[in-house]
Amino acid sequence: MALKIRGIIPPIVTPMLPDEEVDYPTLRKLIDHQIACGVHGIFVLGTTGECYALDAVEKQKIVATAVEHVNRRVPVYAGTGAETTREAILHTKMAEREGANGVSVITPYFIMPSQAEMVDHYRRVAESTNLPVVLYSNPATCGGLKIEPETVAKLSNVKNIVAIKDSSGDLQNLIETIRLVPESFAVLQGRDTLLAAGLVFGAKGAVPASCNIAPKLVVEIYESFVAGDLERTKAAQSRLSPVRIALMMGTAPGVVKQAMAITGFDVGPSRSPIAPLSAEKRAKLKEILTEAGLA
Repeated sequence: MALKIRGIIPPIVTPMLPDEEVDYPTLRKLIDHQIACGVHGIFVLGTTGECYALDAVEKQKIVATAVEHVNRRVPVYAGTGAETTREAILHTKMAEREGANGVSVITPYFIMPSQAEMVDHYRRVAESTNLPVVLYSNPATCGGLKIEPETVAKLSNVKNIVAIKDSSGDLQNLIETIRLVPESFAVLQGRDTLLAAGLVFGAKGAVPASCNIAPKLVVEIYESFVAGDLERTKAAQSRLSPVRIALMMGTAPGVVKQAMAITGFDVGPSRSPIAPLSAEKRAKLKEILTEAGLA
């Protein structure tokens, strides 16, 4: 439990070949690129990594590849959430066997469990592993379901539940969670447009999808804040926010991959049925990226 969760931990995309098979050589290049830009961790199999589209064999190989290639340069986190507690435990045990440093467990995304059921779900997942567990609350992806601040506070008493990624986009929710949990518990901002604001109110870092596109810029927000340079923090956030908003132009997380290709880092398509943007939208996306100094 010595893992200190802080900083910018990108939920990296899963590169694909034109036939939608996983592109492992490009995955390794992406990991190197992110680490070279100063990120504080690598997170595979998140929602941005198309976890829902990958089978168990692919998930295992992606975790194994990431752990081997990162080679202890930064911590490696694996998304192991699932619709049932049983399956989440299976994925979590796999990630532990493959050498991940921590797991991120999203709430069930089809059923709508009560807060009490979620406490039981997360306790049982945490009890199945020695790894640090990061809760993941993403209401937009999970039919409106979120982990309430009071529930997070209860779960923070479980010894290896050590953090939460809050993608609610609700600053009040984030601040209330920070107020209720121990100082040692890491609250991570999951909404890229509120990264700077989250840090001001006590978030320990962020898990930003836009870091795939603009890793140096995202790291600059965090490092400037840590250095006490709020003007630079705000300026970097102002450059990043239009990029994050532009990711809503198409089906998530497909636009992330389209933006990466425009900036010169082609990671291939998303798995069907996610389709490429229209020529008109792609031109608009390029314009936004160019204005941000990224293309």
